[in-house]
Amino acid sequence: MSPAPLRLKKDQDRRLLAGHCWVYSNEVDTEATPLKDLEPGQPVEVLSQRGRWLGYGYVNPRSLICARIVSHHRARPLSPALLVERIRVALALRQRLYARPFYRLIHGEGDALPGLIVDRYDDLLAVQITTAGIERERAEVLAALEQVLRPRHIVLRNDNPVRAQEGLPQAIEWVLGSDPGPLILTEGEVRFAVNPGQGQKTGWFFDQADNRLALHRFGCHGRVLDVCCYLGAWGLQAAAAGASAVTLVDSAASALEQAGANAERNGLVERVSGLHGDAFEALRALRADQERFDLVILDPPAFIKRRKDLAEGERAYQRLNRLGLEVLSPGGLLVTSSCSFHLQRDAFIQVMQRAARRAGVGLQLLQAAGQGPDHPVHPAIPETSYLKTLVLRALPAV
Repeated sequence: MSPAPLRLKKDQDRRLLAGHCWVYSNEVDTEATPLKDLEPGQPVEVLSQRGRWLGYGYVNPRSLICARIVSHHRARPLSPALLVERIRVALALRQRLYARPFYRLIHGEGDALPGLIVDRYDDLLAVQITTAGIERERAEVLAALEQVLRPRHIVLRNDNPVRAQEGLPQAIEWVLGSDPGPLILTEGEVRFAVNPGQGQKTGWFFDQADNRLALHRFGCHGRVLDVCCYLGAWGLQAAAAGASAVTLVDSAASALEQAGANAERNGLVERVSGLHGDAFEALRALRADQERFDLVILDPPAFIKRRKDLAEGERAYQRLNRLGLEVLSPGGLLVTSSCSFHLQRDAFIQVMQRAARRAGVGLQLLQAAGQGPDHPVHPAIPETSYLKTLVLRALPAV
């Protein structure tokens, strides 16, 4: 099918000319090119109000982001050949960075493939298709992945709620091979059992790998508290770095059970314990018991998923971090994260400062980091930079 034209309103091409790839529905001249006449996922060529050609993409009239550009080159529309090329380019970066084939292989817009996420676990690929356009190209995408990587297993982790916004069903589907069950992933010197066909996201959070390994630089002596621990990735790295005792907190009993098995797998079980409960309630209970920790790690899920949730989400981050600071020993370290894009780094630091004032402590910011290089940021697309991880030291209030 030849791409249909999608014409923009006057002056709505500036962001695209700067390299961004999103088109919002209110930017489209619907009199010239009615969105209602287009099918979800249909190929389009985006034009300025004056008819200037801007790029090839795909459309979804049901979504606020009604189109995404996949190519700014007129001779290169979305095709099987372009998919293969983009995957090869992405693979070359990861092979340069990682000795082991465990990483995020495709990071959507960051790898010029909007709507596609692929995490690699050696010969198993966990694929997330988040847009109608990539869903429409599903067969070609899977064929391109097989051609470039020759995997033995591919699982579609299309249980992401983002798909509902695109009018797409949610499901987990094995499209190549069968479910091999848990596999072993090594991060630094710590081994973890991970199941890409189950659990959160695709089974693991590769974006924090470098930040977790940085714990060894800062030192992990004494007692450590890891809140929202999932499989114990942060807490077990702290134990491996020398912590005398690690308490893992999670609201999912199954996550704590798996984290405990990972502790045993690494010979750390005698120094690791689990606490089942809501993050806020667990921290309040620890504060009431006058428990103190030398390192507190807070890595919660996103509190801000939409711009309109910003104020409420900021208050949630402030409450959580105030509680974390109130169980932190003087001079101790707080490692805190936000994966909410709408909370920018400077605003997150301000939230931390307010939390510290309420907790009656001062702060030193030792490190401000983001996602790992297998989650590349597109300089023209700020939405590709979402993770903020701060390392802070607590001091008497000044």
